[in-house]
Amino acid sequence: MGFRKFRLWVFVRILLITANLFLLIILVNRQQHEITSLLTGIFAIVQIGGLIHYVERTNRKLTQFLESIRHSDFSTSFSDKGLGHSFEGLNRAFNEVIREFRKNRAEKEEHYNYLLTVVQHVSIGIIAFRKDGKVDIINNAVKRLLKINNLMQIQDLSSVKQELPGLLLGMSAGDRQLIKLVVEDELQQLSVYATEFRMRGEEFLLVSIQNISSELEEKEIESWQKLIRVLTHEIMNSITPISSLASTVQDLLLEDAEVNFQLRELDEDDIESIQQALSTIQNRSQGLLTFVETYRNLTRIPRPNFRYFPVRELFDRAHVLLKPKMDKYSITCNVRVFPEELMLTADPDLIDQVVINLLLNAIDAVKDERMPQISVTASFNANGRPCIDFADNGTGIKPDILDKVFMPFFTSKKEGSGIGLSLSRQIMHLHKGTITVKSKPGEGAVFTLVF
Repeated sequence: MGFRKFRLWVFVRILLITANLFLLIILVNRQQHEITSLLTGIFAIVQIGGLIHYVERTNRKLTQFLESIRHSDFSTSFSDKGLGHSFEGLNRAFNEVIREFRKNRAEKEEHYNYLLTVVQHVSIGIIAFRKDGKVDIINNAVKRLLKINNLMQIQDLSSVKQELPGLLLGMSAGDRQLIKLVVEDELQQLSVYATEFRMRGEEFLLVSIQNISSELEEKEIESWQKLIRVLTHEIMNSITPISSLASTVQDLLLEDAEVNFQLRELDEDDIESIQQALSTIQNRSQGLLTFVETYRNLTRIPRPNFRYFPVRELFDRAHVLLKPKMDKYSITCNVRVFPEELMLTADPDLIDQVVINLLLNAIDAVKDERMPQISVTASFNANGRPCIDFADNGTGIKPDILDKVFMPFFTSKKEGSGIGLSLSRQIMHLHKGTITVKSKPGEGAVFTLVF
């Protein structure tokens, strides 16, 4: 009914325009009615414009609707009275869409406020900034750590530490750094981790900052205690027999004549005892010197000379060196590289030493097994970083010593200095990588290098 009403109005308007134009033609043919003809023509033009305006009402509403969406103006409402059900349905659809947009915007604002509350509440510092240094998000934890009230540009952190803005702007996804800061006469050691994301076609860097001073101090004290225990054990093992034998030699050689010492008369048994004592003193002293020299080697690892080379080369060199020993114990060694052309940026000489150490340990672990096997797998891990797994089917590592295998001079083998894994860990640390171990008794062990 309403739509018919709309068509009726359009028909009436067209009919009036037609009649007006017909009248205009008649008046034009009669020369004495110039003013009437002019007024009739103007009225016809007004009628045509009114018809166009009336018909284009839908287009104007659609344009208004789209403009409201484009400018996120969801306060607009649409209504028309007297134009029929079709226009009422169109207005109702427009209003429903506007309400949905308004509802979605409100939900997004709620989610944003929720996430912002979570970000502000966490104890780890978080900064999100653009590549040009403009800061989008900074939480309260960063303000507490760096003792700042607000931060608009990363470059403003130069007031905290001159090099800090350059360090943060130079980070990329997956980078991790340890930064030392002195804030209000307090030394802070900050662990900084970065990740990247894109939003609205622009790249952002999200940096998490955590003060780990107390954890590092705790680990440092624990490391010193472990080292002191090792050094004390080795030194006491050498000094105690040396002191005892030196006293024995003195008793065999000298007589205590109250004030003046005199040489005893020695028989063959005494001479033999003195010779054995001096030989033992020499051997233990040499052992102590060897221990000290080995300890010095742990602190003299050269800085890595980085190169870009295929991972396969590491295994080829190690295979040539260790093949005779593997053949001796009938050990099967399977090497897999995924992808085959996997490349590595590292010092090949230092990483060779790590690979050889791990393979030697694996050989020692499986040599007494019925079917000894070693598996070496190189690939990318879940974070896209190159990693190498060294797995064996030996008896595994006991749980009570699993956390001690990387300690200097700790070894569960009858032979060996106990510095191989400690040296390997230091080499991986110089490469900004890690070495970890997983093991279950009776199921072998897996050592993993992550670069």
